[in-house]
Amino acid sequence: MSDQLMAARSHASRRGVWGWIFFDWAAQPFFTVIVTFIFGPYFISRMADTPEAGQIAWGYGFAAAGLVIALLSPVLGSIADKTGARKPWIGFFAVLKIAGLMTLWFAVPGANLFWVLLAFSIAMISAEFSIVFNDSMMPRLVPAREIGKVSNLAWGLGYLGGVLVLIFVVVFLASSPETGRTLIGLPPLFGLDPASGEDARITGPIAALWYLVFIMPMFLFTPDQARGQPLRQAVGSGLTELKSTLREVRKRPGIVRFLAARLVYQDGLNAIVALGAGYAASLFRWSINEIGLFGMITNVSAILSCLVAARLDARLGSKAIVLGSLVLLLIASFGIVSTGTNYFLLGLLPVGYSEGHGLFSTAAEQAFLVYGLMIGAALGPVQASARSWFARSIRPEESGRYFGIYALAGRATGFLGPFLVATITALTGCAAIGMSVLLLFFVVGLYLAAITPYPGRQAACIRPALTCRRRFRSFRDGSIRSSPWNAARPFPTSGTGACFPRPAFAGASAGPPASFPRCPASISNSRRQVPPHRQRPAPWSR
Repeated sequence: MSDQLMAARSHASRRGVWGWIFFDWAAQPFFTVIVTFIFGPYFISRMADTPEAGQIAWGYGFAAAGLVIALLSPVLGSIADKTGARKPWIGFFAVLKIAGLMTLWFAVPGANLFWVLLAFSIAMISAEFSIVFNDSMMPRLVPAREIGKVSNLAWGLGYLGGVLVLIFVVVFLASSPETGRTLIGLPPLFGLDPASGEDARITGPIAALWYLVFIMPMFLFTPDQARGQPLRQAVGSGLTELKSTLREVRKRPGIVRFLAARLVYQDGLNAIVALGAGYAASLFRWSINEIGLFGMITNVSAILSCLVAARLDARLGSKAIVLGSLVLLLIASFGIVSTGTNYFLLGLLPVGYSEGHGLFSTAAEQAFLVYGLMIGAALGPVQASARSWFARSIRPEESGRYFGIYALAGRATGFLGPFLVATITALTGCAAIGMSVLLLFFVVGLYLAAITPYPGRQAACIRPALTCRRRFRSFRDGSIRSSPWNAARPFPTSGTGACFPRPAFAGASAGPPASFPRCPASISNSRRQVPPHRQRPAPWSR
């Protein structure tokens, strides 16, 4: 039985897929309330002597965690391919993540910043490693045509979980220092004292408890790969496999370009996630209530955009979603760095400023709400569609080591964005100048993504049988010797995408089959037949 047919039969049940999706639901509140909207701004604005010093310390701490993730993600991914099962790894790092989050409760104002950043870094590193193992499970769970839909749905559900936790914190826990009341006029639950930062510090234990509860469906229902080599043997063979993978990936230029693009634009994403809300909070002196509302608006935008992207991914392709999202991020980043408390466009458009008594009462604050909507609309789809783009480009059996490299591309220089923002802020004393480095990352990342070839549809028979026969002739006569994606995608030989056996390697000589079987009637009759003169060449022949 062919590998493709085996893969088709090994797809997870609906309950197993939803268990995998719920991993994002469990994991996202850490990034929403800890990294971006509550604890991060609290650290920047209240734990250091000045907001600039807080931004510098937070940026360097984030960069250090990113460096560890970059160095170890591909190693762990390769080892996981040899050990087989992913769930034991996710469980191990879940324990470390929960321990780090619980420790954040002790981050009182004036505490030693090193120990606070160490606890945060342990949680951050564990969260990212868990994502590597979870992502590597995706190619085996659903057919290739469903990857984009499931990936975007998982991201959207994750953002929904994050915004629900954020709403709970803002409505029931975070109180105004002036009134001692929450956003809806209630005293904070558990008698939390905002003067000592308890309303921000409690987010660590809340995120830990949420993760512990909602990661269980993945452990209970999602099928895992069979166990492989023992750990000690897997370490040696995994490192050897990693070396060969790094040599192999250089022969797949389409994947190299994709990883280079992600390496660059992910730096900008890391910086805007880690420092964006803190920058706005220090600029406008927002309280936790205002930061929380800003986060809700951003996350609701992210949820809706992920749901839309889940439908558009199958029609337009993951590449179009990624490019459109990067354009939005570029525009929003320019707006952020060019807006001050009393001006737009770097001072070319001055506006009046007065201390308002309502939420977001000034024109500049309202402009930041628009920027937040744009960032939210782009942040989820750019990451979800990039994940599905990459998953379409690799085989399931190599998913662990390649998703380790995928994480490496996101973190190899992922510390560079926060590091440069922190360094430029320290040198200039101006947070806006430090944040301007985001523009460079998004411009370069957008260019690299635009010139990266897209792998196309996984199933060859989505197009008429004539196209399938033309593809076979290209392989038969050796006209295809190398291309960006032909080594990354198995040629379908059975199942709904089957046409005919693929030669042993691209460009190999092989006689044609006795007849060219046509696509199944359920597929060919349900799709509009494309005239031969309008048919596009196969993706791997470009």
